[in-house]
Amino acid sequence: MMATNTSTELQELPPQQQFANEANQNGVNGINGDANDGWGKGVRLGDNVMKDGTPPGDNPSRISSESLAERDQDLPHPTTTTEVLQRWNHPRSNIARLAAAFWAFIVAGANDAAYGPLIPYLEEYYNLSYLVVSLVFLSPFIGYTLSALCNNYVHLWWGQRGVALISPSAHLAAYIIIACHPPYPVLVVAFSLAGFGNGLVDAAWNAWIGNMARADEILGFLHGFYGVGAVVSPLIATSMITRLGQPWWAYYYLMIGLAGIELVTSAAAFWPQNAQAYRDSLSRSAGVGEPQKGALREVLFKKGYARVAWLISIFLLCYVGAEVAIGGWIVKFMMEIRNAPGFESGMSAMGFWLGLVVGRVILGFVTPKLGVKLAVTIYLIPVMALQLVFWLVPQFYVSVVAVALQGFFIGPLFPAAIVVATKLLPKHLHVSAIGFAAAFGGSGAAVLPFAIGAIAQAKGVWVLQPIILALFAVLLLLWLCLPRLNKKRD
Repeated sequence: MMATNTSTELQELPPQQQFANEANQNGVNGINGDANDGWGKGVRLGDNVMKDGTPPGDNPSRISSESLAERDQDLPHPTTTTEVLQRWNHPRSNIARLAAAFWAFIVAGANDAAYGPLIPYLEEYYNLSYLVVSLVFLSPFIGYTLSALCNNYVHLWWGQRGVALISPSAHLAAYIIIACHPPYPVLVVAFSLAGFGNGLVDAAWNAWIGNMARADEILGFLHGFYGVGAVVSPLIATSMITRLGQPWWAYYYLMIGLAGIELVTSAAAFWPQNAQAYRDSLSRSAGVGEPQKGALREVLFKKGYARVAWLISIFLLCYVGAEVAIGGWIVKFMMEIRNAPGFESGMSAMGFWLGLVVGRVILGFVTPKLGVKLAVTIYLIPVMALQLVFWLVPQFYVSVVAVALQGFFIGPLFPAAIVVATKLLPKHLHVSAIGFAAAFGGSGAAVLPFAIGAIAQAKGVWVLQPIILALFAVLLLLWLCLPRLNKKRD
């Protein structure tokens, strides 16, 4: 009878007090049959694990009220469910979703890398100056900015399904307009629409994969597929124009087909991922309830979160700006400064993007072994040295090798920044934070190449080299300013 009363009392007590009472009865060997091997191993309480065990030799009956209070702070709320990280193949539907995300990034890469090879032909077709043709780089910024403002709402209203429908549709509409070679102002608007599509998938799929197990490697593959699109894009565009005699807009007939496949594959893979599925994924995370509409405001202005968000955003602005400036102006630079033929100059852009692909895949496995903070610091040192070689050695083939190796070492920088953001910020802020960072990075892809074009109008395209070197130095400084990751996170 006494035992029954005790059991009833224990059931009515809070979980923390149950722990103390049962510890007095059972000693240090655990609760509900779960053994505690010793200090620091943890005691299971229902579905939750307490991090601090009882040290061997201590009598639990002598545990002070202060110790219990400290333990109470470590215990999760009784209703909290610890989320198990998804893997690339678990649940099984992730395989199809990853394949769709990889294809979307191929389209995004093919979109971004086409600007550089097409600039000389846009300049000729529309009879434009450096400054005006540089609007091609500036226009996607409008789309990226709009995507940053809309991203969280798209997830709240339609979930990942909304991204899977809206982004490919934006790509498809943009490429149809461009293929009609409209007046230049309309062309700029179409490039903005393509930038909106890129911004949505950039934030959504980076945030989703960044929360998976082994995120470094998978993000390396994701951005590697972006690089695949960026590699084949200059090759195809340049070959169609210089070898086949096609007009510049013929390249976008191909892009219409790629965007059509993106729409079908993304919609099929992510159709079950509606708004409710997105909300459920957040509620399964420890300490996260219903997603809030003020997440962007929180991530940008709340102390602690704001430092991480702004540093990552400015880092990506400089990184993406340098990447797109190299890929976008390298063809013009090689033709005018290195006196290379048009086809060979186009291939130098392909070499840069190919280096980017290889670096993202190979160094994606090296980065987690070194630790993401140390790895990126190491990668940036040879990047700056290669930039000096590219600048100061006026030989075409030396420049080609230097720019390809630069692509190799800067390849992991974008995935590394995403990984750091997901480790330093809570999950309910990931979509907003990464969406804003991607938009801010997109502004780098727009503003910096545009600025280089404006300066090149007055000084010549040689100004590309010192500007890129300065950007890499700023990248290193920003990276060192990020909060330190403890060993468990790094």
